[in-house]
Amino acid sequence: MRSIETIPHPAAPPGGPPQDFAGLRGLILARAPALPRRLGQIARFAAEHPDEMALGTVAAIAERAGVPPSALVRFAQSLGYRGFSELQGIFRLHLRDAWPGYRARLAALREGTLAADGPAQLLDRFATAAAASLERLRHGTDPAALERAAGILAAAETILVLGQRRSFPVAAYFAYTAAKSGLRAVLLDNVGSLLPEQASIAGPRDAALLVSFAPYTPTTVETAHALRAAGITLVVVTDSAFSPLAPLADVWLEVAEGESGAFRSLAASLTLALTLAVAAAEAREARG
Repeated sequence: MRSIETIPHPAAPPGGPPQDFAGLRGLILARAPALPRRLGQIARFAAEHPDEMALGTVAAIAERAGVPPSALVRFAQSLGYRGFSELQGIFRLHLRDAWPGYRARLAALREGTLAADGPAQLLDRFATAAAASLERLRHGTDPAALERAAGILAAAETILVLGQRRSFPVAAYFAYTAAKSGLRAVLLDNVGSLLPEQASIAGPRDAALLVSFAPYTPTTVETAHALRAAGITLVVVTDSAFSPLAPLADVWLEVAEGESGAFRSLAASLTLALTLAVAAAEAREARG
């Protein structure tokens, strides 16, 4: 029996594979559901970690994605590229354009470890990762999606806000800033495991802001489904088009935080939360 990895893949797009990152990312997202398991793992990794795709060696990328190195070549060829080097070149062009001045430092971050070099060195590494996150947020956020999200939140009678575990500080900061800015925001904090009851207060003129990052807290996903079924408008902040929240959202915004060792920043997520709260308040005021 043939291995599933040898099953023929769809033909390359007419005119050849994309030569820009936006086109490549769209192709990866479109092809991912039909790819064999290992190539699907690479597609998810590529969409969620474009910087590592740009900077890593074949061996390092394969290890992080949990696949054999040869699968990276098959993945590139399934998208119409001659080999992995050609595919990686698209990611490197994107990194060069999106993060000027940070390439060398990012490479150093990923080659190094969180050795006990002292607090000053840790601060430098974490600050570099946070700065890279903010640069990606600046250059990668869709202005139309951001404006639509702010408009939805501005028009809501009440904004239900949910984020758990690592996402909780982001949700709490949005709720705090929104309330201080004159918006009615209710933080669903799940105290006493009462999240379903808290979410049930949503009415037809309300909206919800949901924040969740991998590995995606199950109760947040369940609440999103319940709110969607109730007809509540959903604004989602998440880290990937593969997030289970993205297909449920009326509009979703992507935040890919920088990482140093096993530690991820919240710098970009908090900045986006602040932006949404203030933009929604300004939109509400403009409407009178």
